[in-house]
Amino acid sequence: MLAPDERDRREAWTVRWRDRWRDLRNRLVGDPRFQRFAAAFPPTRPVARRQAAALFDLCAGFVYSQVLFACVRLRLLDHLAAGPLTPDALARQMGLAPDAGLRLIRAAAALDLVEWRGARVGLGMRGAALRGNPGALAMIDHHAMLYRDLADPVALLRGESAPAQLSRFWAYGEAADPAATADAAAYTALMASSQSLVAEDILDAYPVSRHRVILDVGGGDGTFLAAVHRRAPDARLMLFDLPAVAALAATKPGRPDSLTIHPGSFRTDDLPEGADLITLVRVVHDHDDELVRLLLARIHRALPPGGTLMIAEPMAQSAEVAPMADAYFGFYLMAMGSGEARSPEALEAMLHDAGFSDVRRRATRRPLFAGLVTARKPGKT
Repeated sequence: MLAPDERDRREAWTVRWRDRWRDLRNRLVGDPRFQRFAAAFPPTRPVARRQAAALFDLCAGFVYSQVLFACVRLRLLDHLAAGPLTPDALARQMGLAPDAGLRLIRAAAALDLVEWRGARVGLGMRGAALRGNPGALAMIDHHAMLYRDLADPVALLRGESAPAQLSRFWAYGEAADPAATADAAAYTALMASSQSLVAEDILDAYPVSRHRVILDVGGGDGTFLAAVHRRAPDARLMLFDLPAVAALAATKPGRPDSLTIHPGSFRTDDLPEGADLITLVRVVHDHDDELVRLLLARIHRALPPGGTLMIAEPMAQSAEVAPMADAYFGFYLMAMGSGEARSPEALEAMLHDAGFSDVRRRATRRPLFAGLVTARKPGKT
């Protein structure tokens, strides 16, 4: 085994040479003469072409998102659900002139949302998958606010832009009387529609049926707990959310008989006790560190010894999810006005500070949508 000082010297040497190689690489790829050479030289040609295409996609990404947004707003995918149509017929159904309809169709075909079937247009594989996911469609429509907030990203970064659309959309949570804020219903509906993206993946990764009483904090209208009920029909369920949201959950048709609703704010109120599992689904990343620490402390007090906390949300600092967590959520949450996508390591540190132990990262089917971390309160139930 190497001595600590020898190990440090070797690590420093490795870092130094890795940096030198990266500096050389960057000088080469930044040289127009090398770029032309790499694009022509057979061994490097595929890499050069992939990098050029990826760079162009970065430049064109906003246009791609606007094509997608137009397809959703104009219900292009829905119009094709019954089968292929001619471009003129599809344009009429979207309320567009033939030339404009054809332009959108061609753009959608380039993105695999639709495909040409002779002289007609049908759903593409990506379009069919999207149409089958109402939650994704709702989020795309919701992005109209984000696009307006990002019209000048430099001003947003510098704090020079007008109050963001997203910050106003989420502002009901800060209101003195959240029940009087109409946006609570809009927010809750959006979260419920997109819950299908994550609920089953989370429940496949962690066996909730081992628990007797399950409390979902920030549980919205109870959509996640309805999925929990299907996996753990004998468990007693509790939901804690702001009064305006809790009122929506209380009146939702078909909610499980075992579900009790607890209105309140974790900013000011203790959580209901009695649960041996508390869940936070897409909650932690919405809030800054100070409030997250307060929430974790309240959860620790509410859990019995041996009780479990589950945190499920997109997590940062992983190459697999970096575009979602670090790029997308980084700017989305900045526009929203609070929160950040955290790494599992950062969450682990906060959980240990709050008194939890046995912190584990659980593998999910699609970490792009939700990572999963669990922790236990020390002791035995």
